[in-house]
Amino acid sequence: MKYSKNLIPKIFLILFTNQIFFSIPNAESAEKIKIIYSIFSRTVTVDSLENFAKSGETSKSLRKILNATGSSDEEIQSVLNKNFKIPIIIASKLVYSEIGNIVLSRLSSILHTPRTNDERTGMLALRSSVIKGLDHGNGKINLVSFFESYPTKTVILNVNALSKVMNKVKSISELLEFFTNKPIEKIKNN
Repeated sequence: MKYSKNLIPKIFLILFTNQIFFSIPNAESAEKIKIIYSIFSRTVTVDSLENFAKSGETSKSLRKILNATGSSDEEIQSVLNKNFKIPIIIASKLVYSEIGNIVLSRLSSILHTPRTNDERTGMLALRSSVIKGLDHGNGKINLVSFFESYPTKTVILNVNALSKVMNKVKSISELLEFFTNKPIEKIKNN
């Protein structure tokens, strides 16, 4: 009798702790990109962006956004399909490095989760998206796979913040050139 009285609470405890520790929900993947410009916003699905990148076909909402960019469809497809190849171990070291933190900090004001009020949350989502995207792409990532790997259902793209960064493109390109030439070699050697 004592054995069965103690057994029931133990089984309950095991089942309860199992649910807590082993039923961790998977991170979601982005389904929508909400583009915000001042007080206006438009939403595009990641699927429609992927379809456009592959076939050139667009939905009505995506067509309106593409027309507003002033770029040709071919240019935009080229940007969306541009693969970046980097080993996942190096990418991981890179996104956790000092320079990686600076880049992610700046990017987190442009791309972030819907309810992000702090830079840190945005940086974590960006890191996750890069690593997950590289993992799914076997060491390759492009913008579409980056968005598909983003850990929330909606990604916010802040055009005002993007415009501020685009005004500093020369300094960022110099930073990226330095970063891709010298530190990656040091990371590879360590």
